[in-house]
Amino acid sequence: QVQLAESGGGLVQVGDSLRLSCTASGSPFSKLGMAWFRQGPGKEREFVACISWNGGRENYLGSVQGRFTIFRDNAKNTAYLQMDKLTPEDTAAYYCAANTNPRAGPYFITTDRDAYDVWGQGTQVTVSS
Repeated sequence: QVQLAESGGGLVQVGDSLRLSCTASGSPFSKLGMAWFRQGPGKEREFVACISWNGGRENYLGSVQGRFTIFRDNAKNTAYLQMDKLTPEDTAAYYCAANTNPRAGPYFITTDRDAYDVWGQGTQVTVSS
């Protein structure tokens, strides 16, 4: 059974950077499609970024494109979300998620929340102005 654990959230100032980490256990990490979602106060959970098994394909929410980078280190069973030029609108609980479908393939990516069947507990990011 796959388990995910996020870390790296915190309180930062506008324009600062943060790096979130998501470490997986219980399954070959190289066969997990990974993604980050976030849920701000009073908002629905939204897609932020995703990455394929082999790291060869990525996709981003439009408002974070160019500021956030998702990447993974399969040797460390860890996915990352590098967040630069943070704004107050980025304030949210950030969740990593895994697609454990073994038939997805090394290049599969999706922004569909329902495609991710394992979720972490979330880590809070607060950007203060």
